[in-house]
Amino acid sequence: MNFQVISAAEALQRLGEFDAVIDARSESEYAEDRLPGAVNWPVLNDAERALVGTEYKQVSAFEARKRGAALVSRNIAAHIERELLDKPRDWKPLIYCWRGGQRSGSMALVLSQIGFRVHLVDGGYRAYRREVLRELEELPRPLHFRVLCGETGSGKSRLLLALERQGAQVLDLERLACHRGSVLGLLPGEIQPSQKAFESSIRTVLRGFYPSQPVYVESESRKVGELRVPEVLIERMRAAECLRVELSLPHRVELLMEDYDCFVRDTAAFCARLELLTQLRGRAVVQDWQLAAREGRTAEVVEQLLVQHYDPIYRQSMQRNFSAYEDAPVLRPASGRWEDLDAAARELLAGSAPAAVGAEAQPAVHAA
Repeated sequence: MNFQVISAAEALQRLGEFDAVIDARSESEYAEDRLPGAVNWPVLNDAERALVGTEYKQVSAFEARKRGAALVSRNIAAHIERELLDKPRDWKPLIYCWRGGQRSGSMALVLSQIGFRVHLVDGGYRAYRREVLRELEELPRPLHFRVLCGETGSGKSRLLLALERQGAQVLDLERLACHRGSVLGLLPGEIQPSQKAFESSIRTVLRGFYPSQPVYVESESRKVGELRVPEVLIERMRAAECLRVELSLPHRVELLMEDYDCFVRDTAAFCARLELLTQLRGRAVVQDWQLAAREGRTAEVVEQLLVQHYDPIYRQSMQRNFSAYEDAPVLRPASGRWEDLDAAARELLAGSAPAAVGAEAQPAVHAA
């Protein structure tokens, strides 16, 4: 064996050393979740895996292995011809499959025989997944979170982006989840990642944070759309320092009309989303909102949604779940426009404690 086998933990620590991270699993396995930065070179694609599996069950293991070997050989040859003919001898890939067994082992053997400096993840994706879950238990604990609270439309998400642009450490869970955290939160055409991919993304972001500097995050619930926030992370957020962001009602309506302009332009889609509130608000109320939207009075509907639906629910949730909410300092941007939120971010960062220097100013672990 001319390739080196390393643990998933070591692979994650050394990711930056490799010229490529190669996922040898099928396209559907890759789509669900993968190591950071991995590219997909299937040794068997979905259809081929199904074919080999059927032959294994219905004919014999021996016949299935022959079929699989032929398919694997052709696929590895195709990857070499497509990707590797221009690579130098010192090209250094990291390869993995589901368990670090036959699929990745076959590719690693061939590439190492060519002369490349191949590394294989022991235990494959399953070992990586265990490492992600372990790190999600540990990474949030030393971090100092500052939670942006504020009623719907107060500009929390925009403020997070403004803080990030000015160099602050930001964990934007809604961006990672591809969801804006309400019944209107999944925009048309967007698809949320899998739970595993969501957790992988969170783990990657957390690994790059400095414990000596605050991490700004929005006051999310336990779920963002259909995705669950890791338990230790949500517990640390709910025990953290809070900052209340307040905007006037007209400015909140203006901001939401901009952020959800797709619903302003597509009344049918907006009315379909409003239908989801029937059980909570009653058929008559929802039908009134739908009628107003069809008549072009969308801003009026947005204001009523805020006052009658979102605001009461949000205040109850904050008081129940975030212990520091009631005594939180208040930040009042002049409006929800970007220039005013940039100014609010500067004000907020100017009032923060200066970053530590020296050893304490290093990330808890190397980002990967």
